[in-house]
Amino acid sequence: MTAIVFYFQVHQPNRLNRLRFEDVGAGREYFDDTLNKLIAERVAERCYLAMNELIGEVIADTGGRFRCSFALSGTLLTQLERWAPKALDSFAALARTGAVEFVCETGYHSLAAVGKPAGDMQEFVDQVEEQQKRLKELFGLAPTTFRNTELILDNRIAKTVEDLGFDCLLGEGVDRLLEWRSPRRVYRPKGCTRLKLLLRDYLFSDDIAFRFSNRQWPEYPLRAERYAEWLHRADPEDAFIGLFMDYETFGEHQNKSTGILEFMRHLPRFVLADERFSFRTPAEVAASHEPVAELDIPHTISWADKERDLSAWLENDLQKDAHARLYQLLPRARAAAASGRPEFLALWRKLSTSDHVYYMSTKWHSDGDVHEYFTPYDSPHDSFIIFMHVLDDLSARIDDALAGGRTLGRHSNTKKKRTAT
Repeated sequence: MTAIVFYFQVHQPNRLNRLRFEDVGAGREYFDDTLNKLIAERVAERCYLAMNELIGEVIADTGGRFRCSFALSGTLLTQLERWAPKALDSFAALARTGAVEFVCETGYHSLAAVGKPAGDMQEFVDQVEEQQKRLKELFGLAPTTFRNTELILDNRIAKTVEDLGFDCLLGEGVDRLLEWRSPRRVYRPKGCTRLKLLLRDYLFSDDIAFRFSNRQWPEYPLRAERYAEWLHRADPEDAFIGLFMDYETFGEHQNKSTGILEFMRHLPRFVLADERFSFRTPAEVAASHEPVAELDIPHTISWADKERDLSAWLENDLQKDAHARLYQLLPRARAAAASGRPEFLALWRKLSTSDHVYYMSTKWHSDGDVHEYFTPYDSPHDSFIIFMHVLDDLSARIDDALAGGRTLGRHSNTKKKRTAT
């Protein structure tokens, strides 16, 4: 029997206030919570509440045969607690069905695993453990499956995940990595002895996530019955088909008027009409299948863009400069926390969210449209300058704290005008 594995990434970043040069040292708030609240409330209404209700109904209608999984970033959880508690309650209601798995990730949807040339794995571990505690507190669950930010993965990251005690790991089915092998089999990352790896089928996933509402697509409009027929053509030896995508695909990135919610309402019925197919969570697939082979991941991969590497976040000089500066600040943020000022490490971690450098991407090909869709800024250069002003301000505040001060703004004479070239 082939399992259909739905995994939904659910995430919202903390977008920044547009700090100017003269704002550095002036005590301005870093985060634009007016905008963050507006977007959280809007997406909760259009996507989270609507889709969670739909999924709950489908689970009930199928007697629990429809099953799926979610990874909710820590930044999203905080926003839902503050501004959309009904949406958070609706995720908790899904947890109680027993048909939904909650997958762990880094609490801040960060690049901590690639924070330094060799990876700042201690910060990665700290963020993962914080997220584990959060999921236990909110949903009473101890996750056994892990997915790193944007499915960023290599051998070193996989081994760290195994050492943290996880049984299952999600990744991207990258062609250059798999070569002749199928993304629909269970693998073991090289260097691991217990961890099982499930990969995303990007063709089937992107049919829903990106092509569903594209009127230029030859298969438009995509009906649930036809999509189920495609799935039913799978090789009988396939253990699973990984349909991994952003949850905001449903109702936010693709509006309800496209029919995408109704597509999801009817798809399970058509899939289950063929008794050779079932829905399973990642943990269930991992528990029922042994790895068919070891998979070597020497170079870091992700699910982003056509390259499926780190170029969405760390390709150009703006991104590299901002990322390097952020991680140069981490030891001092940790020192401030150790000296009784944990708020600075908390601020640093909110700035570690991968979206901040994603907004600085200058990709010009087709993936550039995706980057432009997500950014709240006028240009990558604006995003860079705003981010660096925030880092300048945070750096001064941390220096002040480490020097024993309690006031802000005294370092204004150390400010350096930022330009992006």
